[in-house]
Amino acid sequence: MSDTASAFSLPNAGPGPDPLSVETLPSHIDFAVLYFQRDHYCTNCRGQVQNLAARIDEFHQRDAEVISILPEPLERAREWQDEYDLPYPLLADPDSAAGEAYDQPVRYGILGKVSDFFGRMPVVAIVDRRETESTIAWSYRGDSTFDRPDIDEVVNRLDDIRQDPPTTDNWYWPLRIVS
Repeated sequence: MSDTASAFSLPNAGPGPDPLSVETLPSHIDFAVLYFQRDHYCTNCRGQVQNLAARIDEFHQRDAEVISILPEPLERAREWQDEYDLPYPLLADPDSAAGEAYDQPVRYGILGKVSDFFGRMPVVAIVDRRETESTIAWSYRGDSTFDRPDIDEVVNRLDDIRQDPPTTDNWYWPLRIVS
């Protein structure tokens, strides 16, 4: 049992269509692996996007595309792209609309909304595009900026999903979908 994946279309500072949505990915891509980042200054996020770039072939071999989503203006996303030359889409979500739709946690209430250091926590979601309607097959919601799945865990989950349809038994955390 999976939830329908929320649709979004965001400016893309990386390779691929601009703007980009899960629906505009090429038809041979069965899975979109969404990495919702905390902010432009987050050193853990910066390290994660570089590690993903180094291992992008593992995702592509599984008919999956990594999409990193930064809750910042396009100019900030372009700074990351210029600095790291990421081989996958890097989307700007300045209003955090996609982050909200995928229930990206914001900690510490008003303080979290004022200070990114306390605010958005990382989320990873695997979107299964094999059926007519895309669904969230697996997700992980971090409790802190340090709480994020390692790449091996995400790749292993992707392998499991490719072999078996998602069930409530193999979900890490079902997301609430906002209409």
